[in-house]
Amino acid sequence: MASLKEFRTIPDVFEFLSEDYGKHMKRFLLKRKVGNKFEGITYKEFGEETTSFAFGLASLGIKRGDKVAIIAENRPEWVYSDMAILGLGAVNVPLYPSLTADSIEFIMNNSESRGIIVSNKFQLNKLQKVRDKCKYLEFVIIMNEADFSADVQSLYTFKNVQQKGEAFRAQHPNHFKDNIKLTRDDEICTIIYTSGTTGEPKGVMLTHRNILSNVNSALKTFPIGPDDVFLSFLPLSHIFERMAGYYTAFSSGGMICYAESIETVAQNLIEIKPTIMTTVPRLFERIYSKIIKNVENQSEKKQKIFWWAIDIGKKYANAKRARKITFGLGVKHKVAEKLVFKKLQQRTGGNLRFFISGGAALPKELGEFFEAIGLQIIEGYGLTESSPVLSANRVDEYKFGTVGKPFPGVEIKIASDGEILARGPNIMQGYYKNKKETDEVLKDGWLHTGDIGHFDAEGFLTITDRKKHLFKTSTGKYIAPAPIENLFLSSKYIDQFVLIGDRRMFLSALVVPDFEAIKEYADARKIPYKDINDLIKRDEIYNLFESEMSQFQKKLANYERIRKFVLLDKPFSIESGEMTPKLSLKRKIVEERYRDLIEKMYNQ
Repeated sequence: MASLKEFRTIPDVFEFLSEDYGKHMKRFLLKRKVGNKFEGITYKEFGEETTSFAFGLASLGIKRGDKVAIIAENRPEWVYSDMAILGLGAVNVPLYPSLTADSIEFIMNNSESRGIIVSNKFQLNKLQKVRDKCKYLEFVIIMNEADFSADVQSLYTFKNVQQKGEAFRAQHPNHFKDNIKLTRDDEICTIIYTSGTTGEPKGVMLTHRNILSNVNSALKTFPIGPDDVFLSFLPLSHIFERMAGYYTAFSSGGMICYAESIETVAQNLIEIKPTIMTTVPRLFERIYSKIIKNVENQSEKKQKIFWWAIDIGKKYANAKRARKITFGLGVKHKVAEKLVFKKLQQRTGGNLRFFISGGAALPKELGEFFEAIGLQIIEGYGLTESSPVLSANRVDEYKFGTVGKPFPGVEIKIASDGEILARGPNIMQGYYKNKKETDEVLKDGWLHTGDIGHFDAEGFLTITDRKKHLFKTSTGKYIAPAPIENLFLSSKYIDQFVLIGDRRMFLSALVVPDFEAIKEYADARKIPYKDINDLIKRDEIYNLFESEMSQFQKKLANYERIRKFVLLDKPFSIESGEMTPKLSLKRKIVEERYRDLIEKMYNQ
């Protein structure tokens, strides 16, 4: 579906929704949990809250081109802040809520942010640790009034700033509207710092045109409209959620509901009953794991019914694509739907039309499983540097194991070394104050993505791996880790898997077990253990993994097989610095941290 109208800038979206479109809308624009229930925010309230805050920022001296940072979880105030900053012609610098104090300090200084909006005391405390080192910082605004501290220098509550805004508006009534009109589509609207798997964060400069070109392409590609309800839980500080789950939702006239947290998504799905949800493969892995564990606890008869239904679901999906559904298959599918699929669909609220998945590769088997039970996953691919989408599958044209076809207006080609190159109106302006890195990835108008891939005969793009992740064994064989890692991750006993082998004689692996799964395995067989650390050292558990991995190894070439592995007693995480905020593994850090264990595998 098309956008509600052709928007030139993001403040145009705000003005249209709050002043024109919203007047005729009876349903809410936003919803968030208050107490024990979700409460709505009208278009009028959205307009008033944002406008008051914008005038408040102006009263604090924010003007065109200034940088203002936000570090907060998804909530309405994030949206008010964003629209206020952009409406003034300033630049939004979003920070992941999971960032450390040191990372906050680097970004605040590199971006020259004059102010920062924080959600709560936890985020304020991190900022306070480095406040004296933030050279350009003049004020801090806290969203939670209860977390205000009079001891903190130049600290205001969100409401304080809105009150200051009303006083400023009385003196300069046209200030906000005038700035919205002055905003050009080629102006930088945001600088998003990519954490990267190595080195210091780089500030990706995106214009209004960059992002809105992607929004328009999304609305041409996916059937999204005013009746859609989005459940938002991926961080708004990431361009994927910001473009797809926020700007696209707004531009289509849809409603956004904010999940309370990642932990409550399962419950919020049932409460909100969304029609569309943007997410990452990790969510599907968790849902799948819970479904399978539940099935395995059922009687043998119920297990047989479940797997029969899945088989029918897959056959039905294939026949539907080929438009060759026989009467017999149709009848069997109705039975499978009644016995199995409907119950599973109700766990997502029962109204979900499709998921949009990004951020990481979706294992083919997961896509096929969810399609079989009637939950369609549309996988796309992109980078922060491309606002973010470069390619995507379509609702009626898709192929699991691929990231679909190029987005409208985007050109993609494959370089001689297999690297994916892209150009289009969505490609960034460059990295902020970093010409060297910019020149390395933007060459002759093409963005060098750093990903390796290829097109198949039907024009679907497949990502093989990151260019910098490819490594060569000492025997001269090139290895792409991601496909091998994804193969082993389909085991119900494996939670995380890291392939090792650069310049080594053979491949090895660091394996993080699914701790719940191995505890259940041990308990069922009366294997004694004190704790997780004790359990992973048991021969019975090591033998379980050896047997499990040998089954998967059959699908690999001899040189791709894992010769040795070690089980770890804790998962890789953002907090430990081993993963980026979008859950990409920092391989160098992991290999350095577990160097002794790795060397031991090769020295034995």
